[in-house]
Amino acid sequence: MLQKLREFFRPPPPAKLPEVPAGTRYYAVGDIHGRLDLFNAMIAAIEEEIVAAPGLDHRIILLGDLVDRGPDSAGVVERARAWQQTRKVRILAGNHEEMFLAAFTKPEALRHFLKHGGHETVLSYGFSSKQLAKLELEEIFERLPQVVSQETRDYIASFETMIRAGDYVFVHAGIDPTRPLAEQKRSDLLWIRERFLNHEGPLEKVVVHGHTIFDQVMDCGNRIGIDTGAFRSGVLTALVLEGDQRRILQACTDEAGSIAIFHGERPH
Repeated sequence: MLQKLREFFRPPPPAKLPEVPAGTRYYAVGDIHGRLDLFNAMIAAIEEEIVAAPGLDHRIILLGDLVDRGPDSAGVVERARAWQQTRKVRILAGNHEEMFLAAFTKPEALRHFLKHGGHETVLSYGFSSKQLAKLELEEIFERLPQVVSQETRDYIASFETMIRAGDYVFVHAGIDPTRPLAEQKRSDLLWIRERFLNHEGPLEKVVVHGHTIFDQVMDCGNRIGIDTGAFRSGVLTALVLEGDQRRILQACTDEAGSIAIFHGERPH
């Protein structure tokens, strides 16, 4: 009887923490938005960690929005492509990649793109500020395919929409919490906001996402937001997952303009 009472009052075992597959380490990098300087610093920090842990299978996921707003979208895209030649790097499509590709389809889509960060992207591909100010929208539309190659557009169009790893799923914006992962719509994966962010119940997997800017990593249990607004804050964040452990890695610009690497503990 006493033993039964002890078992009744014994606290329940702690909940199992979400995990990535054994032997792997995942780096999920938030929205880069043309900040090649921060991206290069992040790559160097990740490469240093990879060299120090040769026994692990390292996987890198870029969460989308490589382009727009920051000064060197073209450089970011090419650096990501080069990194894929040496490491296991997968790239998710963001809503800004979708707007970029749509800009080649009709002038009105180009107008929308230019208003939402595309102006900086077009400059990075070789247009001058003087040209953009002088040319009519239709003229920019006609010239754009001449400065952004079809090969580059095809490469950006090849970006993925969802990546799964163990108890985690990686997407750009989030998921529709009312649908199974297998039935998600592309539009939600790239654009969703309030319906996903306001959902407090459990999800099929822990969702790691960007798209919505937070001052710090936002770990809500069912989702982890890691877009720290690199283009304006000077802070590019990566979430590092290994087994059931989490930590953050950040490339941060200081007041003098130099970049430092911050190694953080489990996000809260």
